[in-house]
Amino acid sequence: MIIQRDLPEMGEIILVNITKIMPHGAYCELVEYKADAYLPIGEVASGWIKNIHEFIKEGQRDVAKVVFVDRSRKALDVSLKKVTAKEKKDKINDYNLEKRAEKFFTQAVKAAQKESRSEEIKMKVAEKFPTYSELLDAVVEGKDSEVALDADVKKAFQEIVAKNIKPKIYTVGYSLELKTLNGKGNVNLIKKAFEEVEKLGVEVLYEGAPHYKLSAEGSSYPIVEGKIKEAEKVLKKYDNALSISIKK
Repeated sequence: MIIQRDLPEMGEIILVNITKIMPHGAYCELVEYKADAYLPIGEVASGWIKNIHEFIKEGQRDVAKVVFVDRSRKALDVSLKKVTAKEKKDKINDYNLEKRAEKFFTQAVKAAQKESRSEEIKMKVAEKFPTYSELLDAVVEGKDSEVALDADVKKAFQEIVAKNIKPKIYTVGYSLELKTLNGKGNVNLIKKAFEEVEKLGVEVLYEGAPHYKLSAEGSSYPIVEGKIKEAEKVLKKYDNALSISIKK
């Protein structure tokens, strides 16, 4: 996150460093917050724990869930056993992405020679994006108008992202059934319709008449679905001579 909060929320999945192990629990440092937490022995793992050192080590970094919060005392309890495998994997991926996006931001500010205004720029960005990864998503998805950065910093950030991140490509496929209404084949008419469709960036794949497949790629599902809808409009222009059926 761009602006660090004092304490996490109840039930939040967080990263912790185990700093001190006691007979009945362990003290942890929160990686993303300026706070500590207690890990009771009963929250280390399921089942009976005779020796806590067999399950955790000092210096170990792990993913935990917040199970108790007392904001007046800034006291926290966390659990390792209540974190699912998926939550653990997602948290690690999210954290790594956030740190990478933060690095890009720092590099962009430096490239624009705005290091003396770094905190000011950071605060401005935080008004629109709570995290660096959300800022990164906006740039990758081409939502440049939403990026609250000075023009030179934005340009540097865009260039850094373009060099380091390969855009995600989304693909959709639709089944197309195409028949002539008079029962006779009209190769030229079908060919003309398909040429118009392919100009929209939609590929027509032959699967054996009268069956075809419409395939499109793009940087987001809405963009790809939009291509298919435009292709459908083109084909519908020929519905006086062709029977057309499109299904996902």
